[in-house]
Amino acid sequence: MAETTLDLAGVAKPEAYADLARQIDIVLEGIDDEVAAMATISSAVHNALRHLWTGFYRVAVPGKLLRVGPYQGTLGCLEIEFGRGVCGTAAATGKTVIVDDVAAFPGHITCDPRSRSEIVVPVFDPHHGLLGVFDVDSDRPGAFDEQDRDGLEAILARFASPRPGP
Repeated sequence: MAETTLDLAGVAKPEAYADLARQIDIVLEGIDDEVAAMATISSAVHNALRHLWTGFYRVAVPGKLLRVGPYQGTLGCLEIEFGRGVCGTAAATGKTVIVDDVAAFPGHITCDPRSRSEIVVPVFDPHHGLLGVFDVDSDRPGAFDEQDRDGLEAILARFASPRPGP
């Protein structure tokens, strides 16, 4: 098991996400627990790329409410309604949302006033049911782009893969 925390700050994004994906696959090999996977992914992404806040909001009430799940960073919002803020928008639409300037996003929910930009990726189960969203905040404006979308979506696709039975 590769338990070393990677430091990928300054590494080109495609290479950084490929390294992260390999590490996460190795660490989570044989693990089919969603919460353990969420905690591991939050830690790996947060520490390797040095983000402000990195974590999951899980579906608490389908189609209505997200609740904070495993994360790294300062205290997060405990609950977010579908359609509200960046996380709620990603949950309601089922699409990744990239926000260059959170102050310009209508209805942005400020959990940490240092947050300047954000990416939120929906997380689906093997039946395309929404498990939650993966939220990453940066203290820099415009920190996220299509390379982040591609890298994070690839890492989070593990939740949509069928899991072996007992």
